Amino acid sequence: MSVLNGKNILLGVTGGIAAYKAAFLVRLLVKKGANIKVVMTSSAKEFVTPLTLSTLSKNEVYSSFTEEKEPNSFKEPKWNNHVELALWADLFLIAPGTANTLSKMAYGSCDNLLLACYLSAKCPVYYAPAMDLDMYKHPTTAEVFEKLNSFGNIQIPAAYGELASGLVGQGRMAEPEEIVSFIENDILKKLPFRGKKFLITAGPTYEAIDPVRFIGNHSSGKMGYAIAETAAQMGAEVVLISGPSVLKIDNDFVKIIRVTSAEEMYNAAHKYFDKSDVAILSAAVADYRPSEVASEKIKKKTDNFTLQLTKTKDILASLGEIKKNQFLVGFALETENEEENAKLKLKKKNLDLIVLNSLRDKGAGFKTDTNKITLIGKDNKTIPFPVKPKKEVAKDILEYIIEQTNA
Repeated sequence: MSVLNGKNILLGVTGGIAAYKAAFLVRLLVKKGANIKVVMTSSAKEFVTPLTLSTLSKNEVYSSFTEEKEPNSFKEPKWNNHVELALWADLFLIAPGTANTLSKMAYGSCDNLLLACYLSAKCPVYYAPAMDLDMYKHPTTAEVFEKLNSFGNIQIPAAYGELASGLVGQGRMAEPEEIVSFIENDILKKLPFRGKKFLITAGPTYEAIDPVRFIGNHSSGKMGYAIAETAAQMGAEVVLISGPSVLKIDNDFVKIIRVTSAEEMYNAAHKYFDKSDVAILSAAVADYRPSEVASEKIKKKTDNFTLQLTKTKDILASLGEIKKNQFLVGFALETENEEENAKLKLKKKNLDLIVLNSLRDKGAGFKTDTNKITLIGKDNKTIPFPVKPKKEVAKDILEYIIEQTNA
């Protein structure tokens, strides 16, 4: 899966002959799973139609501050909010970038919607120059490139080839495939967990009583899966050891190992722990399992039935005993003396971080899409967070790990 999957990309199309390539670019980005909105200058519409780009992006195309008023309509035209467009974007790509538009960007001119979006953008901005050979080599253009790059904008170098004028040289806009590949590689190399290996556990464990029945709990695995998916999006190579769960992750950087029992999860965790940089054990592992498992379904013969239980292996504590340079994270779901019990678990199991949540908190606990956590580090400092969607909770946990490990 591409790192562009799920990204909101604002594509700025300016008035150069290379604007026809915008259609191919939109199609490629959509195939990568990105959400595309297009803003174009009025001159760009002479080379490619808004209808083409709207059809391919499945979104409205913007080219002016207000939409055109329909003939004989008393309805006031809608204002296209450049600030909202800029804030929506995870990245802003300007392709083609003509000499005219790039110069205006460098010096703060703002006479169209595209430039207003650029000046409002807080996301990374990529630009792909497209101009004739002499324009590309002109000292003024070099100065514009230098100024834009000093702002943190990222240039996608123009290619060498035949130009619209008939000249051959540098200035040809990079091909859509090259642009997409450039952005993907640039994002990948900047991801905070690039090159890091994560071990994450998620979900419940089921401890068999007989071939039909088991001891389990209400964990859905949503928190662990959210952490695994977010870590992968931040560049990590993830091994996710999952107890029984219906959840899935479509990401090439996440390898899912499915297990059922605490014993199976223990063995899998020990198999992958040694090569991990970070281990986050969010699974709700059963503390006890039946001492004996019946080979046949147990019949209902008596009014009372006694089940002998044996303590399961403590996965978190066992990893804490053998850890070397790994950053080890545990979870504590408490119902009483919450902070005290969490801090005791942090120290006893040799953890670097414990994530505390409570069944008392509304919006936290099993099967919900939200969670409310408190992070407690080795310094015993507590960092509470409000109720948030679990994907945002995952990000809070991972950003703490980045801060502590300088990833």
